[in-house]
Amino acid sequence: MTVIAAKWTIDEYHRMIDAGILSDRQVELLKGEIVEMSPEGEPHAYSSHEAAEYLSQLLGNRTTIRQAKPITLPNDSEPEPDIAIVQRLGREYREHHPYPENIFWLIEYGNSSLEKDLETKSKIYAEVGIREYWVVNLKKLHLVVFREPLDGEYATKLTLTGGTIQPLAFPDVSVSVVQIING
Repeated sequence: MTVIAAKWTIDEYHRMIDAGILSDRQVELLKGEIVEMSPEGEPHAYSSHEAAEYLSQLLGNRTTIRQAKPITLPNDSEPEPDIAIVQRLGREYREHHPYPENIFWLIEYGNSSLEKDLETKSKIYAEVGIREYWVVNLKKLHLVVFREPLDGEYATKLTLTGGTIQPLAFPDVSVSVVQIING
């Protein structure tokens, strides 16, 4: 017997949210499947918050830093990355979440969600052309940088534990790896 999961569109997912069906659940839509989100432990909450503050100071008015807010992707996905560095579109975000063309790069912090962040989400983000995606491995305290989406995967993958990195969207900005990992 073959088991087939029900797939949902973004519109159907939004209707469930509006109807309150998902109000007591921490979920996100990934490739048409409603997936439970792992709860945040203290290291995750601390590090992602501090990194967002650091990036906000570093990038100033050039971007908007969104923490744990949805992004809408054309592959029936509406994940909630820990940090999304996006264009400053102001009130336009009242009408829609950021689309791939509005996103400079994304950051996830993974402990119990590490496999989902490194495997599933990296493919989802590459598939829609998000140029850069970072995953902080909270178990090993290193930063995994995915770049150059190609055929549904990232062509480049770097693992860093220190030094600085220049985001593709802002080559004039040096980001401290330690600040991103540990806050």
